[in-house]
Amino acid sequence: MKIRTYPVGSVPRPKYLVEALGAFAQQQINENELQQLFDKALKETIQRFEETGSPVITDGEQTKPSFATYPISGIKNLSPNGVVIPFADGHTRQLPTITSGPFHYTNYADAYLKKAKQLTTLPVKQAVISVSAISLLYPQEGIENYSQEQFINDLVNEAEADIRSCLNAGAHLVQVDFTEGRLALKLDPSKSLLRLFIDLNNKVLARFSEEERKKIGVHSCPGGDHDSTHSADISYNDLLPLLFELNAGNFFLEYAGENNKEDVLQCIKENLRPNQTVFIGVTDVLNPRIETPEEIRDVIIEASAKIPLQRLGTTDDCGFSPFADDVSTSRDTAFAKIKARVEGTKLAEEKLFK
Repeated sequence: MKIRTYPVGSVPRPKYLVEALGAFAQQQINENELQQLFDKALKETIQRFEETGSPVITDGEQTKPSFATYPISGIKNLSPNGVVIPFADGHTRQLPTITSGPFHYTNYADAYLKKAKQLTTLPVKQAVISVSAISLLYPQEGIENYSQEQFINDLVNEAEADIRSCLNAGAHLVQVDFTEGRLALKLDPSKSLLRLFIDLNNKVLARFSEEERKKIGVHSCPGGDHDSTHSADISYNDLLPLLFELNAGNFFLEYAGENNKEDVLQCIKENLRPNQTVFIGVTDVLNPRIETPEEIRDVIIEASAKIPLQRLGTTDDCGFSPFADDVSTSRDTAFAKIKARVEGTKLAEEKLFK
């Protein structure tokens, strides 16, 4: 396709898998039984992805506990009392903190990528969590004999290894999930926290060549969990000028759910760098209504008036189920929206490249 279109990442898990995850947590089924259901869900998800006509797919994050916590799944030195992330509907998510060092990932994203690539001939995009999100695992009170500086050094090494392992395993593109970017502005309107996050991610990105960074992207959204967000009230005008300072080649931005799209497009136009491509969300993952391909076509055509076509692509606003227990969107709805995005992008191509 002349206009590139990619999914963000997750799709809702099948009901049997959600139930199995609960049963496993209660020790009602064993790890082997759970793994069989993981394999079944992964195979079904990739098949349904292929049926949408999507030129690039993901594994739907079927076997991740969440988009944010897969690197620490099973780690022993954790305390549950970490940063609390509040959502607009009143529910929260809470990160753990580490209790000792040194810090190392227990899982790397290339393991998910390799399994997916065995089941499809299509290019596979792989998501990884940002270094700034994992940096929140260090406790405010510190850790004896393991300084925050030592932790950050270990963390930067691990984040680099996570991205590089996916590139080496043949990822079509590696997406860094940076959903905490907008939240950082809500927690600290001075932008100091966001600047800290940007600098930390750039430390990782600096370890990759210019050619490698063309295959690395950054995803940003106001959070999406149980049909709610954590920072949708924060203006893109405050985020995007700093976001595009990240030394990545691609940006996947929530857009369909934005109220003032003209302002967002103008902000992208003013701040997007010459070597960067922006993929705008054309499906609202928090709205159960399925967009028509014609509606998506029109959104793309409107965006093309501000953003050069060679630097414009389409995506979904966010993952459809970033946390394994989020069943607020059905699988049928998610795949219908993905199919509409693909078809709408093709319609826009026919208009813009005729």
